[in-house]
Amino acid sequence: MSERELKISIAHLYPKLLNLYGDIGNIITLKQRCLWRGIDVEFEQINIGDKIKEHDLYFIGGGQDKQQEEVQAELYSQKQELQSQLNDGAVFLGICGGYQLFGHYYQPHGKDKLKGISIMDAYTVAGDTRFIGNVTVKTDFLSPSTLVGFENHSGLTYLQGETKPLGVVSVGNGNNGRDGFEGGRYLNAFGTYLHGSLLPKNPHFADYLISLALEKRYGKKIDLEPLDDSFEFAAHSSVIGKPY
Repeated sequence: MSERELKISIAHLYPKLLNLYGDIGNIITLKQRCLWRGIDVEFEQINIGDKIKEHDLYFIGGGQDKQQEEVQAELYSQKQELQSQLNDGAVFLGICGGYQLFGHYYQPHGKDKLKGISIMDAYTVAGDTRFIGNVTVKTDFLSPSTLVGFENHSGLTYLQGETKPLGVVSVGNGNNGRDGFEGGRYLNAFGTYLHGSLLPKNPHFADYLISLALEKRYGKKIDLEPLDDSFEFAAHSSVIGKPY
């Protein structure tokens, strides 16, 4: 099947509330890397009050506690549908606050727990120190193996059970500043604290997500046509090991 006969559907969850530090750049990257290859993209924004429908890839960005509180009940009400989509092979990417809501809960200071959708076996509690700076992560499933970004969070996330880290931190604090891990992944769900935006300077990860989304839709692995990523990898390389 030619790439120009392919298409994927992408949903952006609650972009009016969870779009901190330019997280919209991840959506732009996913759409553009598909369009450069002639892959058609069906795109939908899901806002408060909208019912979540079936898509190949779901993205949710970051936000402060106030925005997470506004989104939480709405997102939790659609927990069953989202868990079903994950089990059916759909791809999820959550950044910062969105990543926290992928777990069982986020516990802010002095407030009730914000229940998550439990597509990852993880939980987050508010910490007393804010982690702000460059991050370099070594993965075991990407080529090249590094991911780079910028963290800005005080939440401390802990992974459990079959949820594995996105990678091991060589620069930065990652999930909690203690265990050396950054992000989480389970099935086709990925969460991370990396802003920046994440995908523009990690094109190999963007393509990995696109490939998974195509496999979900068509039921088989589809090789993507290579792109000239010299600028993207120049940006990537310039951040690897950059001091915190």
